Amino acid sequence: MPADIPPADSTRCGVVALIGAPNAGKSTLVNALVGQKVAIVSPKVQTTRVRLTGVALEGDAQLLLVDTPGVFQPRRRLDRAMVQNAWEGAADADVLLAIVDAKAGLREEVRHVLETVAQRREPRWLVLNKVDQADKGKLLALVAESNAIAPFAETFMISALTGDGVADLKRALAAAVPQGPWLFPEDQLSDAPARMMAAELVREQLFLQLGQELPYSTAVVIEQFEEQPDGSTAIHAQILVERDSQKAIVVGARGSRIKQIGEAARAQAAELLGRKTHLFLHVKVKPGWADDRHTWRDLGMDWVD
Repeated sequence: MPADIPPADSTRCGVVALIGAPNAGKSTLVNALVGQKVAIVSPKVQTTRVRLTGVALEGDAQLLLVDTPGVFQPRRRLDRAMVQNAWEGAADADVLLAIVDAKAGLREEVRHVLETVAQRREPRWLVLNKVDQADKGKLLALVAESNAIAPFAETFMISALTGDGVADLKRALAAAVPQGPWLFPEDQLSDAPARMMAAELVREQLFLQLGQELPYSTAVVIEQFEEQPDGSTAIHAQILVERDSQKAIVVGARGSRIKQIGEAARAQAAELLGRKTHLFLHVKVKPGWADDRHTWRDLGMDWVD
């Protein structure tokens, strides 16, 4: 047994699934619980596309935090895959955290999520996030209204961004998960392979730097991920778009935009990998990539009919 995995009879381990509407702060909360960035974050909705598990430690407990895509009414095949991914990620969790944006309140899409959560068998807790931005006088009413839709065993009020209340939530989760062996070494923070994390870091910069110009029909495929003789890593990534006009937005005037995207993503990748990193980006126009089964495979996504 590896030295960094303690004996099973002295540990606890469990799956905690985070479910909620887009932009509820699920990825920010996963990062806060892990104590390091493992999930990409942006102010845009639908940033998360695939399930990612962050690994957090609290005392003798290992928490496997499943960060799921935001649940919304799907219109396209890709949308359906994201919603399916979210609910599959919540299946058989030891604790299901329903994350609600306390500032935005119970919008129609949030009510839909809570109504679906009410039909689940997993133990469920309510987490009101962004309480630092919310009307404090309305929080208790929001808790009552949420519980009227889906009764919850526990309720927590937090700010994943500032960390307020996160430590209390983490301690409660550690006490709630069952006794059992840790599934990951102590120093492993995520189940995502480095290739996938590199692709996600590039996609995060597309969200952050393109703002309102962001073509949502983009994807990032890692073509090569190679260790170099000098100990550095070379990553070649392809950014897929559907139209020439979208390519022009991503590339920018004289290549200025893609250069900025590459520099920021490279710095993040180097920090993640802990070594010098070379990142090479190019943009490819591929009409209809979102309905191409082979592209989905390259993205690590399960095909849906």
